Amino acid sequence: MSNYTAIITGGSKGIGADLGQRLIEKGYTVISLSRGAPEWNNSKLVHVEVDLLSAQATAQAAAEIVAQHEVSHLVHNAGMILPSLVEDAKQSDLTDLTQLHLGCALTLLQACLPSMKEKHFGRVLFNGSRAALGVPTRTAYSATKAGIIGMARTWALELAQYGITVNVVAPGPVQTDNFWGIIEKGSAREEELAKRIPVGRLGTVRDISNAFLYFCDPENGFVTGQTLYVCGGGSVGTLTL
Repeated sequence: MSNYTAIITGGSKGIGADLGQRLIEKGYTVISLSRGAPEWNNSKLVHVEVDLLSAQATAQAAAEIVAQHEVSHLVHNAGMILPSLVEDAKQSDLTDLTQLHLGCALTLLQACLPSMKEKHFGRVLFNGSRAALGVPTRTAYSATKAGIIGMARTWALELAQYGITVNVVAPGPVQTDNFWGIIEKGSAREEELAKRIPVGRLGTVRDISNAFLYFCDPENGFVTGQTLYVCGGGSVGTLTL
């Protein structure tokens, strides 16, 4: 069993919850950051209620966490979509998603870095998106998810000398609340989309947490700066939601 401690943003449900439970099974302590209470419970789960859209609240939560825990893994999983056609896209969408997808990760990493550098070990992971390659109605979402890839590659180069790896898991359409907030669960549109994915189905939270577990593993220290598309082949061709 390990003595690792992982921060998972958005760890209360969906992909984050599945990953958190699997890390706890491996002996990790998991610190979940989210606005709502977790839909699961465990003695090794620490829940921190925080609005990650607030830079100030995020910074305060980060300071409190590192004062009490030595964080070895940072998994930035939380995200929002805010879909709209370009004519209806708002500057505030870009501002909000830049904070959530990028600024939040920067704040948390800066708080965790001293301990990671001291131990000469760290795992930093992002939940990216196949939408970084372009999807209609995703102006702010695709822009900030694409930004994650560039930021992760930069961090990978800067932090490799300290034994810290930085990687991105980029899901395609996955059966989560975010997905069903755009496409009705069980609808004909959902079925049609699944048929257009090369493997013929939508992704599951387990598909995505499988990829995260690979990058989390302390044994996998020779892979950094990479983006792994877990999208059923959707990154190879076009995919319109």
